[in-house]
Amino acid sequence: MRSIHVVTHPEADHHVEGVVGGWHDSRLTPAGVREAASIARALRTEIPEDAEVELISSDLLRTQRTAEEIAGLFGVEPVLDRRLREKSYGEAEGKPQEWLDKRFVPPPATGDRMGHDEGVLGAETKAAFARRVYAAMDEILQHPYEHQIIVTHGFALTFVVASWIRMPIDSLGYVNLQAPSGSITHLREDDFFHNRQLTRLGDTRHLKG
Repeated sequence: MRSIHVVTHPEADHHVEGVVGGWHDSRLTPAGVREAASIARALRTEIPEDAEVELISSDLLRTQRTAEEIAGLFGVEPVLDRRLREKSYGEAEGKPQEWLDKRFVPPPATGDRMGHDEGVLGAETKAAFARRVYAAMDEILQHPYEHQIIVTHGFALTFVVASWIRMPIDSLGYVNLQAPSGSITHLREDDFFHNRQLTRLGDTRHLKG
């Protein structure tokens, strides 16, 4: 059986400062660091002590710091992959959220939602965002580990899960899975039927202790 635990990084500076995240390289807040430690402990209780574990993380500071907490309990080095970054918001990154809100062009109800231009210079389309996350997942799933931990971002998680269940990119126009900051999502594939399951989405029980 293959198990993948997908972690969305906890509270970071851009959350509390009210600025656009994306590729803006914000750090975890002190509360976020404590939440990262809670995530690590929760994963340690779920994954067998004798299991060989691979840890892959987005290369942004907030995900790296989360991965460091996990790595400390599992005795592994995180593999950094920039393709697991959050969606790029181009020139809006690091600016006040209100700045983006005034310029953002929402996607149409019908039509080309994946290639839609949001009106912000340098911002990724949803199609480009999905393709790079799918490329990362294609590579990750070639690795021969029964237990993998992926540390990424809230919006990126949608495409991690969609890739796992082999949803075609062209079908993603309306998909947006909700996973709070600091959550754990569990993906599993059985060894007999090789069915892929989404067994838990956006679990934050470990943050309430």
